[in-house]
Amino acid sequence: MKRIGAGVRLTAAVAVSGLLLLGLPALYFLAFYGCGEQEDQLAEVMAGETVLDAVPEGAGPKDRYQECDDDDRFVVVGTQYRYDGSPENALQHYEEVTRADGWRPRITAGGETVPGCFTKLMGGTTAYLDAGGPHDGLVQVEIVADRANSQWC
Repeated sequence: MKRIGAGVRLTAAVAVSGLLLLGLPALYFLAFYGCGEQEDQLAEVMAGETVLDAVPEGAGPKDRYQECDDDDRFVVVGTQYRYDGSPENALQHYEEVTRADGWRPRITAGGETVPGCFTKLMGGTTAYLDAGGPHDGLVQVEIVADRANSQWC
């Protein structure tokens, strides 16, 4: 009779362990994993930034994009376009446009300015705008942010 009770207890312990090892991660994945409403709201705020539409004179048609990384839950909103001008002209253009729109140059811990990288409080977190190019004739302007206040560019 004792052997049957021990077997049942062992089976129950294995079942509970399996539930904890497999069930809790599955519950997390189903309930909390990936981008959700908060990230959608942040993306909406970011997509409304006028700097994404402020391209230099002579720029080609814009291609807008928006995405969210399900693993780390960071949001990316950006635009890219054809541009035959110099990288210096593109960077100067964005330095003027971003400052006028409330963006500030990103400053490193050592007090250095990061070229082409700007920050702004947006949607309850710090967003980072990175303007780069032209590379292979394309300029890319991208805003990245997450709720964890990660640092970008």
